[in-house]
Amino acid sequence: MRTTIQSSAMTEEGLIERASSGDLDAFNQLVLNYQDMAYNQAYALMGDPDSAADATQDAFIKAFQAINGFRGGSFRGWLLKIVTNSAYDILRRARRHPNQPLFPEDEHGEEIESASWLVDPAASVQNEVEQREFSNDLYKMLDELPAPYRTVITLIDINELDYAEAAEALSAPIGTVKSRLARARLQMQKKLRASIAYLEKVDPVAAISQRNVCSTC
Repeated sequence: MRTTIQSSAMTEEGLIERASSGDLDAFNQLVLNYQDMAYNQAYALMGDPDSAADATQDAFIKAFQAINGFRGGSFRGWLLKIVTNSAYDILRRARRHPNQPLFPEDEHGEEIESASWLVDPAASVQNEVEQREFSNDLYKMLDELPAPYRTVITLIDINELDYAEAAEALSAPIGTVKSRLARARLQMQKKLRASIAYLEKVDPVAAISQRNVCSTC
């Protein structure tokens, strides 16, 4: 059965149908297909790799338990809705434990590096350092956005869902998704411009580097 599942002839629809019948191998293949996207969604919302991993695992368990309720459409939109809800559930529980940082630190008190999705693996060492520093700022700016804006910009600009898939993930009309995304992008643009303006006063060289990393600002 594993050979059949992993063959190119097995479509996503087929995997979903088998998983809905209790086929764990089929569901595991779906997990392999979407585990990176699911983790990136959780990490962008939470900023902590361990919490993101917990949210991703929790989401896949819930997805397997609920897959009989999937009624077609975008599977990844449906799945990312579960991931988003799991992430926010964990964040709500974490608020009861204020010693748990949103941006974790290592044993030397230094903030742990951001995930690699904002880093170009082909970049030079200097560009890689600049992008990692910039990605830390981006995560902080994302965390400052209201939750609805942070969620929609993560779904569309990070995980590259289309409007219809994001609408499914958010259980919201497409018009609402577009409106929230426009506002989220505007707020991020303002934050990025303010960050660059501040750097221009205190560190002009860093400001130039950040402008080069963020060519859309």
